[in-house]
Amino acid sequence: MEPLTAGAIATLAFTKAFEKTIEKLTEATLTKINELRKKIWQKLRGNLKAETALAAAEKGSKADLETVTAYLKQAMDYDNQFAQEVQTLAKEIQQEINIGKIQGQNVQNIYGGEAEQNNANNTNAPVIQGGSGHNITFN
Repeated sequence: MEPLTAGAIATLAFTKAFEKTIEKLTEATLTKINELRKKIWQKLRGNLKAETALAAAEKGSKADLETVTAYLKQAMDYDNQFAQEVQTLAKEIQQEINIGKIQGQNVQNIYGGEAEQNNANNTNAPVIQGGSGHNITFN
């Protein structure tokens, strides 16, 4: 999996864009988001401009989120351990958010020409299978 950018990490930590998704997240995910936010705050503490931007970003300022992103990128470039810690947390959060978005969707698996499709939310739904040279028609 490719590393997340500083912008993606700052967005996960400080935007309210995920409010509807956050309502559906587990307590563990919310704890990880708070932990990510705290790590960034701790790393940038002492830099008055960064602290001001962090406070404004938490209130929804997009311009200040970009400033936070710049400071975060710089911190990640200079401290590999910090970069690894925030990358790991952000990836875990992102995975849980993506899993939370799968609602009422079908899952389709294709194995060497054999296809299988089933409903992710309804384990009693029929499993539809087809193979090479077979057509599946839905009405």
